[in-house]
Amino acid sequence: MLGFLNHAFHWLWQERWRVTALVLVMVLLMPLPARGQFIDWVAVVGAIEAIGTAINNVIGAGLQAINTALGTMNNLLNTIQNFFRNEIYPLEAINRARSVVGAVQGIYDTIRGLVNLNVASATLAGPRQLESVLLSRNPANIGQVGGRFTAVYQAVPAPTDAPQQVRDVIDMTDATSQAAFKKAIAIDAAADQLMNASDQLAAELARAAPGTAPMIEAQSAAMLVKAHALTQSAMAELFRIRAIDMANAGAGLKFNAAHASDTRRDLRDMFRK
Repeated sequence: MLGFLNHAFHWLWQERWRVTALVLVMVLLMPLPARGQFIDWVAVVGAIEAIGTAINNVIGAGLQAINTALGTMNNLLNTIQNFFRNEIYPLEAINRARSVVGAVQGIYDTIRGLVNLNVASATLAGPRQLESVLLSRNPANIGQVGGRFTAVYQAVPAPTDAPQQVRDVIDMTDATSQAAFKKAIAIDAAADQLMNASDQLAAELARAAPGTAPMIEAQSAAMLVKAHALTQSAMAELFRIRAIDMANAGAGLKFNAAHASDTRRDLRDMFRK
C-alpha cells in the first residue's frame, strides 16, 4: 500500500503540468449555458494559471513532503528487515542449527537401536514366558505378570506349611517384586513415547521457520520435564526394591532372635523337668 501511494504521488508530481493542461482542456470542452455575450478568455486563462500555481505551490509541496516521508519510511523498513535478516535470524546460523538438529537425530536413532536390543536370556518354558512379558514394553501385558510370576516363583505357602510371620514376609516380597516388574513395563512404554515425541520435535525443529522455533523449544522443555519425572519414578521404584530387601534382612534377624528365644525357653523347661 505504501509503495502504491508513493508511486502515485511521485507520478502526479512529475506530471503536474500535464495535469494542468488536462484541466484546461476539460474547462474548454465543458458545455456552457447559451449566452449572447463574448467569452472572457483572459479570465479563463487567469483561472487556469491560478490552478497551476496552486498545484505547484500548495499541492506540489504537500506531495513532495509525502514522497519524502514515504521514502524515509521505506528506508526504515528496509533497515529493520536487514537487521532481522542479518542479526536476529541470519541464514547461515539457521542452516547451521538445522544441521546440528540432523546430527542429533542420528544420535537419537542410535539410542533407539540400543534401547530395543534383544536381551532375552531365559531358556526354560516358564521363565521365558515371564521374561517375554517383562520385556514386552506393552502396558497391556501387565495383567499377565501375576500368573507367570507365580508359575516361576511359586505361590505363598499355605498356613499349614509356614508360620504366619514367614508367610507375611513372603507375600510382601512377592508383591514388591511384581510391582517392580509391572512398573518396569510401564516405564519402558513411557520411554518409547518420549522417544517418539523427541523424534517428532527434532524433525519439526529441523524445518521450522525462525519465528516458530521458540514454540517447538518450549514443547521440548516440557518433554524434558516429563522425562525427568519418569526418571524420578524409576528411581522411586529402585528405592522400594532396596527397602524391601532391607526389610527382609531385618525380618530374618528377627526370626532368628525369636527362634533363639524359643530354644532357650525350651531348654529351661527341659532342665526343670
